[in-house]
Amino acid sequence: MAVTLTTPNTLLGVFQPKGDAARLVSNLATVVLGTLLITICAKINVPVWPVPVTLQGFAIAALAAAFGLRIGVATVALYLLEGALGLPVFATGGGLAYLVGPTGGFLLGFLVMAAIIGYATDKGASGKPLTLFAAMVAADAVLLVLGFVWLLALSGNAGWIDQNNVVASAFAGAIQPFIVWDILKMALAALTVTGAWNILAKR
Repeated sequence: MAVTLTTPNTLLGVFQPKGDAARLVSNLATVVLGTLLITICAKINVPVWPVPVTLQGFAIAALAAAFGLRIGVATVALYLLEGALGLPVFATGGGLAYLVGPTGGFLLGFLVMAAIIGYATDKGASGKPLTLFAAMVAADAVLLVLGFVWLLALSGNAGWIDQNNVVASAFAGAIQPFIVWDILKMALAALTVTGAWNILAKR
């Protein structure tokens, strides 16, 4: 039975080996290497509290676009599992407590983000900069909403939330610092993937 975890519409699909066993090994290696890239980008951050500004979003958008839905989501899922098991893969550490802390909405939201972007590339967005950028911005908007709702859910007596104005305080922590930067990161990710795709198409 053929191992079809990605599609010919993705960069990963173009480079897939022909044999099923080799393809499976290649996919597993790709997922592991993808988590390493996300980890590196998580460490490149501006320590804003309670949610740091990192390059994780760029890495996940680019990887999901390059890998497609299944491998993209699998990569993020393994990354979250590594963090939950205590490996210091997140911006400032790891562990289950970190995963369900203030940044938890963003971390879990990365799965949804990868799914949306991966689906778009599976459907042929790899060579269409505006289409891919639109999908990335939409996915990032969902991510921000999840991060915002998560902070609201954790507001309680948290010191990082202004208890006199919970909604505005969560917005200031979960969305406002990221809007401009995230648009730039999505644009860079879209241009990176579509540029690589168009170079391959010419060859």
